[in-house]
Amino acid sequence: MIEDTYRHKGLRNNLVKEIAALGVTDQKVLEALRKVPRHAFLPSAFLQYAYVNKAVNIGAGQTISHPYTVALQSQLLRIEPGMKVLEVGTGSGYQTSILCELGAKVYSIERKRVLLVGANQILADQGYTAKLTFGDGFKGWPAYAPFDRIIITCAAPRLPEELMIQLRPGGRIVVPYGEGSVQEMMTIDETESGEFVSEIHGTFTFVPMLEKRSSIG
Repeated sequence: MIEDTYRHKGLRNNLVKEIAALGVTDQKVLEALRKVPRHAFLPSAFLQYAYVNKAVNIGAGQTISHPYTVALQSQLLRIEPGMKVLEVGTGSGYQTSILCELGAKVYSIERKRVLLVGANQILADQGYTAKLTFGDGFKGWPAYAPFDRIIITCAAPRLPEELMIQLRPGGRIVVPYGEGSVQEMMTIDETESGEFVSEIHGTFTFVPMLEKRSSIG
């Protein structure tokens, strides 16, 4: 397991203060960010950026999101302990670990096998338990549906019908929606009567959500 020193914890605490100043108010989310060693999820060449509020390349054409973005998406999810959460885009596993810290039962899909293998190892090393699979995020994970929450960590050019179907009535999806270089962070709530209500929470930049699986990269 990677070492988590007092210096790391101090840097993490400063980062959490910065994120709180940017408007993240959920204390459970802030505490989760304070606990999770982000440097454990980064390639060694980029460790100096572990506690800087910026996205970092993790290989295979993917990035680990800004800590602020991770915090905001986590806050928007409104997770309660024991909720089943589907994560589309495991990536480094960092967001997965935050969801675990919030008490969620996490089911995460990754289409890049090399990232899945890496995330699985890091999460195990850090003591987090989540179900990970190699698959197409557009199709979700119907074997474990319905989900209380669904989080998409890449830019969705459309809202996958399969994911909408897998959301529990009363559930919520958090997704960066749109094509091009900028997306709108959207929450989609399914009412108990089966209607969908959406709301926009600012603009962000994500790598695109891709269909099918890729064992390359």
